[in-house]
Order: sequence, then structure tokens, then C-alpha cells
Amino acid sequence: MTDAAIKAGFDALRPGSDYDLLYSSAKCRSEADWLVGINATRAFTIKYNALLSVGRVQTPTLALIVDRQREIDEFVPERYFEVEADFSKYKGICVDSKSFSESKIKSETVADKIVEDVKGKNAVVHSVSNEEKKVPPPQLYDLTEIQREANKKYGFSAKKTLDTVQSLYEKHKAVTYPRTDSRYLSDDMIPKLKPIAEKLSGTEEYKQWADYVLGLKKLPITKRIVDNSKINDHHAIIPTETRPRLQAFSEDERKIYDLIARRFLQVFYPHYVYSSTKIITECENHYFLTKGNTVLQPGWTELNVTTGKEKKKEKPLPAVNKGDTYAVKGAKKKEKKTTPPASYNEASLLDSMEHAGKFVDDETLKEQLKESGLGTPATRAGIIERLIKVGYVKRSGKNLIPTDKGKKLISVVMPELRSPETTGKWEKGLMAISKGNMDPSKFMGSIKKYVQYIVGRAEQESTSVIFESEQRGRKKGKTNALGKCPLCGGEIFENTKAYFCGNWKNGCRFTVWKTSKDYPDEITPNVMSNLLKSEDFLELPNCALKYNKQTGRIEVRK
Repeated sequence: MTDAAIKAGFDALRPGSDYDLLYSSAKCRSEADWLVGINATRAFTIKYNALLSVGRVQTPTLALIVDRQREIDEFVPERYFEVEADFSKYKGICVDSKSFSESKIKSETVADKIVEDVKGKNAVVHSVSNEEKKVPPPQLYDLTEIQREANKKYGFSAKKTLDTVQSLYEKHKAVTYPRTDSRYLSDDMIPKLKPIAEKLSGTEEYKQWADYVLGLKKLPITKRIVDNSKINDHHAIIPTETRPRLQAFSEDERKIYDLIARRFLQVFYPHYVYSSTKIITECENHYFLTKGNTVLQPGWTELNVTTGKEKKKEKPLPAVNKGDTYAVKGAKKKEKKTTPPASYNEASLLDSMEHAGKFVDDETLKEQLKESGLGTPATRAGIIERLIKVGYVKRSGKNLIPTDKGKKLISVVMPELRSPETTGKWEKGLMAISKGNMDPSKFMGSIKKYVQYIVGRAEQESTSVIFESEQRGRKKGKTNALGKCPLCGGEIFENTKAYFCGNWKNGCRFTVWKTSKDYPDEITPNVMSNLLKSEDFLELPNCALKYNKQTGRIEVRK
């Protein structure tokens, strides 16, 4: 936010009552999320005797991961073949004679015959096509996009990227407000663009590219860069007018700042222009496809951040003409298998959360989800971390894999809790409230009915699905058990006032109070541990105590 924008805001102050509808909409959203989350979590936790966190956004997000894993697990690979021919100057893959695109051959016999047909024969260039294509610069970053990019290039989690860009904003004052869902700038930012480039020009790392931008007589401002209608609260993430002190940044901060600075400069660079070449070569009534690209103008790609794992530049194709003849130097059959869909990583999951409408059939709700998706740019990282923390999802390299607990939860919750459609319906109602077309009490009334439905359905659900028991409120790997329960064999734990059995939720009634009017001495953890081991009275300073397994009570001898 610039000084001009702040002054303009003060000059155009509006009465608070103008925002009452937005307040009502936000209040309904907050209360509805709370009501559904707390009641659904309690209902399923009690029903299945395991801590099961349920929420309007986190549960549909978990369902995306579980459904994708199910597709992978159920995928049956199919064998197919491709035939590659070598024409000395270039190679081609055998394709169908109609579309010149399908290369999969299901029959090995057919593939073998093609190889035999073309070996040692002459091939003729059937057609050559060249198409010049232009790719505009990418748009500026919003939070979700930079989280995706950092995950792809550096393996950063969404939370790590958010924390890093937040540090650049708060600590170093190097970038603008990060928790934005806009990839556009407002028109009052236009006078600030060249001054920002000047600050970048003052650094060795960005001088070359920044000087190009500064050398432009007029910046190529388009609707892809500046569009007031595409900004709700905050504009896209860009560098500030403060000269960056790169030496003061951590390694992670340098990487994130580098992405933001390069992207800022890229939007003013020319299009990436390349020639797409397609050659169709015919031999013995078999057709072979060869494709390649030739860069004509690198444009904005000069600023791309490349890593070692990224694709290397492809070699340009040789110049050939229709009718040219080439001897087939060799031909070979390649056996391949169809592959399952890829597991979600944070980049692809963030994309699915942002575009959750593609998982909904209802066109009205699909349109509504275009505006919101699952969660917001500011909350999506926390949702992913929450799924991991509660044990529904685990990281495997860059991939996010559902655990057994996560799969079981999705199998027991009702469709309304695991579908993005519920969010779509909420957003439709909340939008109506913000425009004055719906009474907030009507919306909240429907939420209360929905909560009653969830709790009722959870109560009626079969408990054939068993969740592993978990210790609650204790760190994994540590136990405070004082001994075995004499009633059920469970473990005895301590709270502030008494000792109890870990199987209390299964009906065990073991309870021993630390202090009581019946015995003058306090029962310490050490005393309790010894009482559980001994069948005789235990001598204390003012009395002797014994736990009676028959009555479940402490016997006192003074």
C-alpha cells in the first residue's frame, strides 16, 4: 500500500454502516465454521473413540488426497508399445494415419511387423509444418502461486514459503504484503514501478535485467499487470522501494526474494517466441511424427530460475522439405506401461484447493468456487500442516500421502463433509448476505440444522471401522503410566486430583483420589505405583493403605 493510496483512502472515508453487510457475512462465516468444526469433531471422536478432527475445509482437502491415493492404488497399468525409426538426421515415433498423434500400439505383433516393414527401406517426408507461437510473461505472484513455485523449485512446504515471505515483509521491509489472493497491481502503483526497478538496478544480481526495464521509454502496462477490478484487499506481491540488503537475508529468504524480484522484472519483458515444427515422415504406409521447437526470441525466459533437475534445452530439428528422401538407419520397438496419476505434492494440492470447482458438478456452485476455492491463500498452508499434525497425512519426499487414519476418516464421514460442494453452497449464501439478499439468521438457521444432521448421522453410523487408540495430550515416545489397572489391565495415569485408568473411555471406573477425608496421608505417584504392585498394606507416616480389587476402593488401617 503506497502513501498515495493511504491518502486517497482517507479522502474517501465512508461510514462504518456501509460495511455492515460485509460484517454480517464474515460473522456468519466464522460462527458457521466454529459450529460445524467443534460439533463434528466431538461427534466423530466420541463415536469412534479416537481423536478425529473434522472441518469444513480440512476434511474436503483430505478427501482430495485420499481419492487421489485410491486412484493410484486401484490403477492397473496397461502394456503398450511404440516404434521409433531413425532417419539419420532425426528420429520419429510411429503414429496413426488419421490424426498423426496417437503413438500407442497395443499389439506387440503389430509393433514387430512395423519394425520389420521399415528396416532398411527409404522414407519420404510427407509434410512439414512450422508455427510461430508467442507466450506472454507470467503474471505477478499472489501467495498461492509463489507457494507452488517454491515447492516445485526448492521443495519448500507452503508454510515455509509463507513464513519466509512474511519475514521479508515484516523484518526486512523488502516485499509487499504477502497474504494476498491477487496477481494484479492497482493503477496508483504505476508511478512506483520504475523506482522499484531502480532499486533492483543497484544490486549486482539484478542490474542487467533492471537496466533493460529502466531503458524502456514506456512500460508495457497491460490488463495482465494493472487491473483495479481484480484486487479485493491487497495487490500482487512485488519488491518494495527499499533497496534490498541481500547480504542480510538468510539462504531461504534469498531464494524467495529472488523469485519475487525476477517475476517483477519479467512482466515488462517481451513475449517468449518460438517456432514449433512438426515433421510427418512416411515409410511403407507407416507414418512417423517428429516434433521440436526452435527459440526465436527468449524474451522473459532470460530471467527464469532454473535448477539442475529441470528439463534441458531441446536440440532444434534439421531443415527438411516435403518430398525429401531418407534411408531408415534403424527401427526399434519400445515397451511401455500406462502410469497412474501422480501423488499430490504441496504445489498440486494448492492448485486443486484454489480450483476446487472442477470437482463439483453443479454449474452454479462451480462458478461460486471459482471465486473462493477451499480455504484462502492465507489459510491453505495451515490446513496442510494441520492434516499432517493430526496424523491424517504424511510427507514422503515432496509427496503428500494419506495415512490409514486419514483414509478411515474419509470412509466414515458423510458425503456433505468431504465434498467441496458444501463450501460452494456456503459461499453462495455468504455472498447473498454481503449483498443484502439473504437474512443472516436464515443462513445460521440452516447451519444449525446441518450441525444437527451431522451429529445425528454420526450417532447412527456403524462402528465397524476401528481407529487405533491414541494417547491424548501426551508427547509421543513418553509415558506417565504408574502401573497396570487391577480392574481391566489398562495403564494407570495421573491428573491433578486423582489417578485413573487409560481405558476410562471404554468403561473402566478405576479412580483413586490423591487426598481424601478417609486417609490422612496424600497418595503420591510413588505410593500409587507401590499400591498397584502390592497385595498387602503399605505403611505410610500416619496410616497404612491397601487397594482392594474386589471393592475397587482404598482400605485404610490407622
